Amino acid sequence: MEQLSSYDRILGILCSVFDAYSAVLFLPSEDGRDGKNHFIASSFSLGDKLDLSSAIPEGRGLVGWILRNREPLLVSNFDQRQNHLGYYLDNEEQHIKAFMGCALLDGIGAVCVDSKRQYSFSEKDQKLLHLFADLLTRVREDEKGREDRQTALRYYGALRTVYALRRQYTRWSEFLRHFLDLMVTMTGFAYGALCTRDEKGESYSVEGESSPMLRRREGSGLSFPMTHGVVGWVFRNGTPVISGGAEGAPETQLVGKGSDLPQFQTIMAMPMIIQRKTRGVLCLAHDTPVEVSAETQDFVRMATEHLALFLENLYVKYRLKDLYRATRPAEHAGVYDPAQDDDGPQEEEV
Repeated sequence: MEQLSSYDRILGILCSVFDAYSAVLFLPSEDGRDGKNHFIASSFSLGDKLDLSSAIPEGRGLVGWILRNREPLLVSNFDQRQNHLGYYLDNEEQHIKAFMGCALLDGIGAVCVDSKRQYSFSEKDQKLLHLFADLLTRVREDEKGREDRQTALRYYGALRTVYALRRQYTRWSEFLRHFLDLMVTMTGFAYGALCTRDEKGESYSVEGESSPMLRRREGSGLSFPMTHGVVGWVFRNGTPVISGGAEGAPETQLVGKGSDLPQFQTIMAMPMIIQRKTRGVLCLAHDTPVEVSAETQDFVRMATEHLALFLENLYVKYRLKDLYRATRPAEHAGVYDPAQDDDGPQEEEV
């Protein structure tokens, strides 16, 4: 037997209280990739004609009006020639005679009921519907809180994995590949890359990717001027760029200009500060609009800072090793050298 969610139970009670035909809860998509469309998150109906895959954009039909205006709506005598619901199959909507709905208190979504009898709902019923909307809002906030806690635990575990990668993979290329794979898997982005600048700071190249897109087949990365792309801007200014959301960032060039280079609508580009300079930029991107949550931003920021600190320590270690070898007396050649200890990816690939 299928287990009912809290939403399902509340809508079942709501349908019984109002003697309604159907009760439907509309919420936006969880990943934010569908813009202003809202979908059926939960429902209860005396029939089997609800279109559970329907997408209701803000402003379209009666439900869309509620979503756009965040105002309640009561239609006692439903006229299909003037009004539209949009969540029924097989012309079932033509049998609906009354409709009532209101937005959730946080403005994210709407709860609606309908009936096959005219004048089924009154203004008193609408006030009662507000109480159900309050209850649904609180349930949503509680579930969102649980999801946030679970997300925080997942990200915490991922940060521990990031810390362990440097001991698990001793070659830089292997370390970087697994690091980028982890970042893409944890955040849900389609693409991840690390861009690094040249010694003079005049250009940058793609040093590693989660999937091949910008690097040549022979393994060398394309080089781009510092004036090109979002990455170039981050290198020049040393501040992150996070663009996306419901509208996305249309035709955004992550790197240099070129018709054969990919464009993205959601981008996270985080600077890696080493020796007080932006030496690298960690990039995550998606070709569709995605809402980047605060938890995701915090995780990527902490992972980037960890990688920058690790590379800075690695840089200092090998600088000390070079100085030690250049200055130690010949008679001390057999003395223990602390710089010889392995602590992560080797210099040959750094």
